[in-house]
Amino acid sequence: MFSGIVESVAKVVNIKEELGNKHITLACDFTNELKIDQSIAHNGVCLTVVELNDDKYTVTAIKETLDKSNLGMLKDGDIVNLERSMRPDALLDGHIVQGHVDQTAICTNVADEEGSWRFTFEFEPQGDNITVEKGSVTINGVSLTVVNSTQNSFQVAIIPYTFEHTNFCKIEKNSVVNIEFDIIGKYIAKLMKNYHK
Repeated sequence: MFSGIVESVAKVVNIKEELGNKHITLACDFTNELKIDQSIAHNGVCLTVVELNDDKYTVTAIKETLDKSNLGMLKDGDIVNLERSMRPDALLDGHIVQGHVDQTAICTNVADEEGSWRFTFEFEPQGDNITVEKGSVTINGVSLTVVNSTQNSFQVAIIPYTFEHTNFCKIEKNSVVNIEFDIIGKYIAKLMKNYHK
């Protein structure tokens, strides 16, 4: 379980392909605090630490993860948003995030609003994936508030701190991002669909 509050960023230092999997090695400022089997959200995707080596660690992304997220597009030098699992005694500063990315979306516009940025994203509607006005959404692991919600698009406003301390500073028009839709919204959408059958 995560909150969508990015703790740090990591730099991809190596990617090794093995059958349908990718072993991704990263370096971050808290590698020395990690343990094997620990869960960490990478751009919103919950992955398990499988190897530690000095200031670097490795996680494995399987085919399902690579198909549903932007992790398959990573290359050496890319920056990834990180969040360690939420502790039971921690404040829930964002919203309930599972670390289970639903699908990807494409950035269609970045507007500089003189002190903040407004990002527009479009996605292919699938299943019960919806956004609602002023609801929550997770983009690359960042908990954000939805504005201008439509059936297949939405916008988010990004403050300077988030822009500078996450990989939002690298997102531009046509960038592919990971989306985890709000779990409560997905449950309600499914219940309503089943109710009207």
